Order: sequence, then C-alpha cells, then structure tokens
Amino acid sequence: MNKDQVKGRVEEGKGKIKETVGKVIDNEQMEVEGKVQKNVGKGQAGYGDVKENIKKKH
Repeated sequence: MNKDQVKGRVEEGKGKIKETVGKVIDNEQMEVEGKVQKNVGKGQAGYGDVKENIKKKH
C-alpha cells in the first residue's frame, strides 16, 4: 500500500464522519463539506491504486 492509498482512505473516512455529523446536527454546509472530502479521498485512493497496479506489473 502506498501513501496515496493510505491518505486517500483516511480522507474518505474523515469525510464520511463529517457528512454524518452534518446530517445529525442538521448542518447542510458540514454535510456537503463531508461529501466533498469523501470524494476527494476516493479520488486520491484510486490514484494510489493505479500507481500500485502499475508498480506490480513492472
């Protein structure tokens, strides 16, 4: 596992928590920020996955 995979999954988790807290306390801005953070994390983790796959093939 490379650093992009780890960082991405951490950000994804933090985003999920923020999104859930936003829903619970009825804070739409926090909920949206959580969704954005979660999606950024997914993108970074995906990038890390691609890097890892390329590394394994060579």
